[in-house]
Amino acid sequence: MVQVGRSKRWGIVLAGGDGKRLLPLTRRIAGDDRPKQFCALTGGETLLQSTLRRVSRVVPERRTLLVLTRTHEAYYREQLSHIRKRNLLEQPYNLGTAPAITMSLTRLGVIAPDAVAGIFPSDHHFESDEAFAASMDAAFAYAEWFPERVILLGVAAESAEEAYGWIEPGEKLAVDVGTVFAVRRFWEKPHKETAERLMEMGCLWNSFVMVGRVSSFLNLVRQSVPGMVQSFERMWTTAVPHTERAAVNELYARIPSGNFSEEVLSARTSQLAVMPARGLRWTDLGEPRRVYAALGSIGTAEYGA
Repeated sequence: MVQVGRSKRWGIVLAGGDGKRLLPLTRRIAGDDRPKQFCALTGGETLLQSTLRRVSRVVPERRTLLVLTRTHEAYYREQLSHIRKRNLLEQPYNLGTAPAITMSLTRLGVIAPDAVAGIFPSDHHFESDEAFAASMDAAFAYAEWFPERVILLGVAAESAEEAYGWIEPGEKLAVDVGTVFAVRRFWEKPHKETAERLMEMGCLWNSFVMVGRVSSFLNLVRQSVPGMVQSFERMWTTAVPHTERAAVNELYARIPSGNFSEEVLSARTSQLAVMPARGLRWTDLGEPRRVYAALGSIGTAEYGA
């Protein structure tokens, strides 16, 4: 299998969400209104810190961008004090995943246009860092095999989960080693009966982890939300040093909010591929019940669940 040179790898960590669904639990744990990614659910690392540690196994920290929301600065300032300022992309407020991802991809389009980028949510749980690293190495390799496609990490389903997004694989794409599939369609938070059928069909949980060439990502986004891409590209190429913060503020005041999965991925399935992954023990920590399931060593009574 073709291996991507690590010098071409970049990471994008999405850490700008507000975590509203989990706020009642994280408020009990942390004692304030910090979003879950800045919360130490186990009393050790925060979810963001564990994400950065995990991602550093496959992408160097110096080539990892973090998308943040400035209203959360009090929660991340100390946690990220060791990160170079140039690696922090700060939104004035959260407008959803479409602007956040577009901002980071267009930034890479300026500083590393030949990069192969991995996009990683910061509020998920992976029980096995080793399995995660092996899966990501394979995903970066597939991004070289299929340079026009964005590779999605699909997690082998362990239950008929209604609250997850699902990926229905299409035909197998020919490679010499391993397995990767075209994407037939997405299923977002299906009813129980549908989730059971999807599991029987071999459909996969959508982890929202994805890898692709920056040019392929930008092509995907440009076809779906062209105005947003153009606005960010213009901003990065015209802003002079020390004025980027004001330029980002001005741009966010006039662009719409957006969901990357709905507006980009679901609209462009022919430009995607999905790589099934096993052994990750992945959980989207979007609801208290999944926090307790993933972090079973924490007694539910401790946090008043």
